[in-house]
Amino acid sequence: MSITSAMYSATSGLTAQSKALASISSNIANTSTTGFKGTVTEFTSYINKTTTVDEQVGGVIASNTRNINSQGEIQTSSVTTNLAVNGEGFFVVSNETADGGTYFTRNGSFSADSDGYLVNSEDYYLYGWKLADDGTVGASNKTSVDSLEAINLSNIKGTPKATTTESLEANLPSDAETGDDFTTDIEMFDALGNSHSVTLTWTKTGDNSWSLDASDPVSSSDSTATTGTISGFPIDITFNSDGSLASASQNGTAVDPSAISYSVGGWTTGASDSTVSLDLGTADGTDGLTQYASGESDPDIGDWTATQNGYEPGTLTGTTIDGSGVVRATFDNGETRAIYQIPIATFANADGLDSESGTTFTQTYESGNYQLRTAGDGKAGDIEAGSLESSTVELTDEFSRMIVAQQAYSAASKVMTTAQDMLDTLISMKR
Repeated sequence: MSITSAMYSATSGLTAQSKALASISSNIANTSTTGFKGTVTEFTSYINKTTTVDEQVGGVIASNTRNINSQGEIQTSSVTTNLAVNGEGFFVVSNETADGGTYFTRNGSFSADSDGYLVNSEDYYLYGWKLADDGTVGASNKTSVDSLEAINLSNIKGTPKATTTESLEANLPSDAETGDDFTTDIEMFDALGNSHSVTLTWTKTGDNSWSLDASDPVSSSDSTATTGTISGFPIDITFNSDGSLASASQNGTAVDPSAISYSVGGWTTGASDSTVSLDLGTADGTDGLTQYASGESDPDIGDWTATQNGYEPGTLTGTTIDGSGVVRATFDNGETRAIYQIPIATFANADGLDSESGTTFTQTYESGNYQLRTAGDGKAGDIEAGSLESSTVELTDEFSRMIVAQQAYSAASKVMTTAQDMLDTLISMKR
């Protein structure tokens, strides 16, 4: 090998170690960057034969690669919309709320911007499937990113729900006299979310037998205003000799006491007619109505509890995200509704993705096509809300690499100065 060949080899070493130092510097700078994937420098030796004898010119080529598929440590966060993928996969994001580019990231530092969109620290919008009222994905093709939309938490409104089920728990006093009657009230909501009150009248008709009647509903805010017409009453109820509920009949026909149906029509609010399933308890059970002695000189209904599933329109109070990526809105009326589902994108070769930044990537031929999965499905990882994935950079490794790069750079520069001295000596011989 000639002196100049040695200089060329040393120059390639200087260039390669410079590239390694640049990689180390970038890694150290991003030690605290959420979801950052560190780079490593790979060195490849090359040899250029110059003759057919034995002389060969050696050198090195350096290339930086990013270990995209590596998992950073999951750390908790006080922000509920911060997300981390525990396992394989990436969030689908875009640089626009609509018709933007498609990118993939592990940087889950999402929070709502001024318009209500979930945006991470790099200003990428989180995308997800919009869910229908029944909690299912409304899009017809879940396999395409075209089925996704930017997640927005500002335009969510609470919807009313008409009462469709009611459950009653009470003890009817067995020590009441035949002909005694008692009244209780229940609340129900129509399809428009208006609250109404219905008065129930319980009349003892004989030993272990009662009759239940109901008044037409009135406005909860004005008890003088009748708001609809109720039908399906009276209901005859019998008890066993041990006080448990025996049976029920409606219009002379035996019915299941846990699924008695009645209806309300002609709502003055303009709401559609209501059909309600009334649960008085299980036959031969004590989980609903019972008939025991009250032990009072003036018997009355005891242990009264009435529950129903309707509610008025509510105001959004917050959102939650579960491990499967379902975003749920909670309202002050008690309603909880699934509104979005966050997918996880997986790749056959995630390390083949192209780096848009240290935490955001684009699909390439080497990575293969994306596959949209629900969290926890197949190779897709779980989503952890209120958490962030830390950088994969390990400082001790970077400092070790820095020492090696520094020493190698110094050695290569020594070759350069030595070759220069040899050339100077060669030139001086001519003088």
